[in-house]
Amino acid sequence: MSYTAEIISVGTELLLGYVANTDAQTISRELSALGINVYYHTVAGDNPARLKAAVEIAKSRADIIITTGGLGPTYDDLTKQTLAEAFGKRLQFHAPTADRIRSYFKDMLHIETVTENNLQQAMLPEGCTLFQNDWGTAPGCAFEADRWHVLMLPGPPRECRAMLLSCAIPYLRRFSSGVILSKNIRIFGLGEAQVEDKLRARMLAMENPTLAPYAMDGEVLLRVTARAETMEQAEALLEPEVNRIKSMFGPMIYGVDVDSLEAVILSLLKQKKLTLAVAESCTGGLLAKRITDVPGSSEAFLGGVVSYSNESKNRLLSVPHQLLDSCGAVSREVAKSMAVGALQTLGANLALAITGVAGPAEDERHNPVGLVYVALASSENVWSCAFHLGSDRSRIRTRAVSHALDMLRRYLAGWEIEEFSCATKP
Repeated sequence: MSYTAEIISVGTELLLGYVANTDAQTISRELSALGINVYYHTVAGDNPARLKAAVEIAKSRADIIITTGGLGPTYDDLTKQTLAEAFGKRLQFHAPTADRIRSYFKDMLHIETVTENNLQQAMLPEGCTLFQNDWGTAPGCAFEADRWHVLMLPGPPRECRAMLLSCAIPYLRRFSSGVILSKNIRIFGLGEAQVEDKLRARMLAMENPTLAPYAMDGEVLLRVTARAETMEQAEALLEPEVNRIKSMFGPMIYGVDVDSLEAVILSLLKQKKLTLAVAESCTGGLLAKRITDVPGSSEAFLGGVVSYSNESKNRLLSVPHQLLDSCGAVSREVAKSMAVGALQTLGANLALAITGVAGPAEDERHNPVGLVYVALASSENVWSCAFHLGSDRSRIRTRAVSHALDMLRRYLAGWEIEEFSCATKP
């Protein structure tokens, strides 16, 4: 039997846009790997009537209903009560859970007295399977009612993901009919339309595996998905398709099943035992941030300089005043000088530099908004590229950093780097 699931995320903060619904994304990925189809995502506010209505709709179209959120101690945490009523279940006090909540408050928070509303988290649907929360206080649970399987998980992403992997996925494995496996191919330097145009005929002809492009900020993710009885069979279906795509796009592909450009370049730097420094102007530290967001980046990344003014470019990176006066801060020559300065100042093997016009207006030399120069320096050579990255300040900065990382990635992977200018498409 093929099971279908619906995810109901509970929380007014999700509807108002204050919090991104990452829980549903995480759950969908894990269910897909089990071969359980997810056809609907629903978001309901902290309102019992609306949540109950959402559950009634889910009952008409899903076998498995998974909720996130609304399990806490406050007055608007009503998920358990609402679902118990919707499926004709009584809530019962679970003493071991209450004891665990008391211990959590005492041992972790150094609070001796637990308020009554916190102990309400120990009320659970009769006959349910308890999902112990080792990452917070609110337990999750699962129960069966007629033909439905209902699972409740906490809303905080850290707790939700941990409970999903340790409790919910083992519980759901008995419903798995085969596996669904995906490979994510990441492409930088082409837009979604360009990628789709090259693959359209192939995508239309494919049945298993399937292929779908997804536009991301400045890059494209290609997802190749296969359904099979076993993981080994799915891998065998995916391998020739992934290799075919690699041969089509070559150096445009920066990885398969990798997290980000920055993760890839840090891995390459560590493999080659090389160190990196950066110098930034218009990106204001964003390049260094993205690099240091990757755990373990200190093994290869030495640091960076944010030289926003001409004076700081001269004082911190030794960019000559004469060069700044003759060429301007936004120029190929200054980008190269910044990279060399970062290389020497921080004693790194390699250095990246970015200078450009992020807007909202052109600079004093009438360089247009979106013009960005990126430079890469090694002990033997310096390369630079010019990009025209549109007119949106945030996207200019984000894409400038991505181009810098990709330039370094190509160098580390052994691809030839040539100085060039290009316009990127949104």
